[in-house]
Amino acid sequence: MHCPDLNYIHNSRLMVKGLFVILTTLISVIAANGQGNTPKYSNEFLNIGVDARAFGMGMSMVSHVGDVSAGYWNPAGLTHLDSDYQLELMHSAYFGGIANYDYGAFAAKLKDKSVLGVSVLRFAVDDIADTRLLFDANGGINYDNIQYFSAADYGFLVSYAKELAVFDGMQVGGSLKVIHRIVGDFADSWGFGVDFGVQKKWESWQFGLMARDVFGTFNSWSINDNELAEVYQQTGNELYTQSLEITLPRVIIGAARTVQIGDNFTLLSALDLTLTTDGQRNTLVKSDIVSLDPSFGLEAGYKNIAFIRGGVGQFQQVKDFDGSKEWTFQPNIGVGFKVQEMSIDYAFTDIGDQAAGLYSHVFSVKVNFNVEN
Repeated sequence: MHCPDLNYIHNSRLMVKGLFVILTTLISVIAANGQGNTPKYSNEFLNIGVDARAFGMGMSMVSHVGDVSAGYWNPAGLTHLDSDYQLELMHSAYFGGIANYDYGAFAAKLKDKSVLGVSVLRFAVDDIADTRLLFDANGGINYDNIQYFSAADYGFLVSYAKELAVFDGMQVGGSLKVIHRIVGDFADSWGFGVDFGVQKKWESWQFGLMARDVFGTFNSWSINDNELAEVYQQTGNELYTQSLEITLPRVIIGAARTVQIGDNFTLLSALDLTLTTDGQRNTLVKSDIVSLDPSFGLEAGYKNIAFIRGGVGQFQQVKDFDGSKEWTFQPNIGVGFKVQEMSIDYAFTDIGDQAAGLYSHVFSVKVNFNVEN
């Protein structure tokens, strides 16, 4: 008589219990949102995206990402690293260079066939002029009194991923993230959250699921009343010294397929559906409870050396000056090259100024160390 694998049953039960906890938590947090206790667009800088390849493909990455940037897109994808170590750096500027967006990540394979990754993000507007002391005691202008400060958002992610053999090669991963936001000497906050991701390959298809801020991400703000008290008194506003901001969960479901064309060419197509739970957003499908935002991308490769990419996303309805409304979207393009153990990628977002936001150039570099033969 065949005896069932007790380890398999035990691991299966643990996985089912884990998924049940995540789903029930998502439902409870969404229900809390229905009571109007949470703001919309909280910690939105963490949703800009990373990696020039991803920007070129319209941010459709959850199902097929397999490099160090997976710590951001879907930590389960870290299991696909083709080297023992990988490093990535990215830079992008927004609003004519007023805002700078930087990203760095490092991942390393561990002995138990798992992967550990660390990611750092910074979105900031630097050198903002503080003109509160521009006028001296005699009413004259003294430019020497102008001081400068930065409004900066930081995200730190520690990710872990592992392949589950008992589930026929399913990959799972999670990220613990710490958020630090600074507005000069006026205010700052610390926040903590958890992300969870899954990937599964089936023949030529790849599927992925990413749950961000699974249990809600909490930002605790501390406001420096010594710096702002005088201004608040002049304006008659009430000054709060402490504040709590909650980021509600979002779920991204993705699918991708790679087709081999001849001996030298490949074509990768990917689709992501982002489900947000912080109320009605300006997306393609929206309601008072949830909103759905699709993105689609293509990548044509030649001998795994050169790549051309295109993508579209961020479908929004914009009102014109005459009151009429029209749908806009953001088309992106990109290119990439692999030179030995280095990958260089570039993306140009919002071609032809089709979207409400401004265009941007994105550059990123990945370097592999101790590549497998």
